[in-house]
Amino acid sequence: MTDLAFHLLLFLFVAAFIAGFIDSIAGGGGMITIPAMLIAGIPPLETLGTNKLQSLFGSGSASIAYARHGHVNLKDQLPMALMSAAGSVFGALIATVVPADALKGVLPFLLIAIAVYFGCKPNIGDVEKHRRMSAFLFTLTFVPLIGLYDGIFGPGTGSFFMLGFVSLAGYGILKATAHTKFLNFGSNLGAFLVFVLYGVVLWKVGLMMGAGQFLGAQFGSRYAMAKGAKIIKPLLVVVSIALAIRLLADPAHPLRIWLGL
Repeated sequence: MTDLAFHLLLFLFVAAFIAGFIDSIAGGGGMITIPAMLIAGIPPLETLGTNKLQSLFGSGSASIAYARHGHVNLKDQLPMALMSAAGSVFGALIATVVPADALKGVLPFLLIAIAVYFGCKPNIGDVEKHRRMSAFLFTLTFVPLIGLYDGIFGPGTGSFFMLGFVSLAGYGILKATAHTKFLNFGSNLGAFLVFVLYGVVLWKVGLMMGAGQFLGAQFGSRYAMAKGAKIIKPLLVVVSIALAIRLLADPAHPLRIWLGL
């Protein structure tokens, strides 16, 4: 692929900045960066590979910001991040040989369910609740499962991690957001390594967008820490619904094909 014109690189930088801001708070940044890269004329497979590169900067930036303010201990969370990365490696390998239509079909409804859960549960805030699953079991089961999903398909990964941390690990919503980012970094890294091996990463584009992601995530994480559940909870609901709508709006979505729409 030939080099992109400067105005397209600038467009992608701005898209990545906005995505980094939103993703550091509620996830869902991929619903901005992936369409932006496709609009810029980047082929689908290169879009997926390059998206993982630039996402590393956003999730890494947010992880550092939350860690600096004491909301997550990255050293303690490293085993979870490694399990997330391992799951993502297997997911990305599966994605190279198995179509993701089944996931694509059910995902919008899972995202709507997440939005309903967070929107209708009034007691979700910054205070931690009762843990339903031990940290060891959570690390061995839920974390690699979501990492696997991120490697295969990806959209909504942050929302699924958030749901697990709040409903299973009993975290308050700000703490859950902080811990989600490092696991997202792990799953991005695992899938990225697979895409590098397949030679489908556009380095110039990915690094340019990565700079935008890094800056956007710094602003977004600081905003989330200042506002807490007041901003994280509604934005998570909005992002989940918006992502579900965007997936259902795709003419190639299995449900639309089945209904003949």
